[in-house]
Amino acid sequence: MRILMLSDTYFPRISGVATSIRSFRSGLQELGHTVDLLVPDYGSSMPSDDSGIMRVPAWKTGFYPEERLMWPWALLHMTRELASHCYDLLHIQTPFAAHYMGIHLARRLGIPVLSSYHTYFEAYIGHYHAGIPKILRRTLARIPSRQQCQAVDGVIVPSMVMAIVLWGYGVNTPVRVIPTGIDLTTQTAGDRSAFRGRHGIAADQLVLLYVGRIAPEKNIAMLVEVVGYLRAIFPDILLLLAGDGPFRESLEQQVVEKDLTAHVRFLGYLDHDTALRDAYAAADLLVFASETETQGMVLLEALAAGLPLVAIAAMGAADFVTSGRGTRSAPAQASAFAAVCAGILSDDMLRARMAQEARQLATQWAEPAMAERLQAFYAVAVAGGRSASDPSGNTSVPHRTSPR
Repeated sequence: MRILMLSDTYFPRISGVATSIRSFRSGLQELGHTVDLLVPDYGSSMPSDDSGIMRVPAWKTGFYPEERLMWPWALLHMTRELASHCYDLLHIQTPFAAHYMGIHLARRLGIPVLSSYHTYFEAYIGHYHAGIPKILRRTLARIPSRQQCQAVDGVIVPSMVMAIVLWGYGVNTPVRVIPTGIDLTTQTAGDRSAFRGRHGIAADQLVLLYVGRIAPEKNIAMLVEVVGYLRAIFPDILLLLAGDGPFRESLEQQVVEKDLTAHVRFLGYLDHDTALRDAYAAADLLVFASETETQGMVLLEALAAGLPLVAIAAMGAADFVTSGRGTRSAPAQASAFAAVCAGILSDDMLRARMAQEARQLATQWAEPAMAERLQAFYAVAVAGGRSASDPSGNTSVPHRTSPR
């Protein structure tokens, strides 16, 4: 198959969506498919792209400086060129310009269109616009989400809980649960000693690691409180925050106010293929307090690196932590979360056993298996019309044709 993916975000912008696109693209290419990307142009900081990545002129957004909005007219001007590629299917990855232009292009090209639903927007609105009444926040998230899902031939979600959310919105478009996979063959061990040496961390110092955007919905403020509790048990405890975002300045202020500057360190974004792997190797425990993740790719990366983790069993994170293999679930309350962490940090043998379990658990999300599941869903869409199936992809029921 020849597939066109559209997204409002991609590397060098670091995000779970970008990671998901790259993972599925790699897996599909290994299966013999051609996958082209239509993504924003970020300017001079862009990495070297292959010929299948087409960059679209875009402008910065005022509310999120890291993001870009593609120019719709630039996409329109590319229609004839795109038609010459004879795509079999179009896959929309994000709900902004990419969604509406993707629907338009699919109709013009006469091909089926699928969409991935990566983000739990209903929860996000509450973090950024707390002054909006809850019932209005739900409406602002649910109506557009339902309309967008109904406009495509099928929807891909990364976890069962996200499928349940969409069904609750009234979505009756076929929904398939296909988590983002991880390339286990590239998960080489990072350099623990080198990372600790570069950052002045003692070899025997206990280190917690958070990886992700520094944003309100990630609940990092609670992790800072957790460090405050753990300091009483482990006087040299250190929390490393790998990432950046709009909440960093506020969080830095919180760290100062709680007199935790010696125990919390902001690293900014780390190169995914080098420094971040070293960070996973250098840490003793990954901590994650977000309750809005639809999957949580950093959890999977930590597992593959053999790093035990503690997280709140909410949304997509529940798929990882409820097994108890290499993972532990913790309450969404700082002192209780800290108690779970303390039990692991105080037991070297337990951490070693959890590290082994973590690597074993990660194999369930191997990239080839996830790519094969996506390939199967593509094949149904290309064969014609919409196909309803159970979220695990095990059975099918008669399908109905969607208007295009």
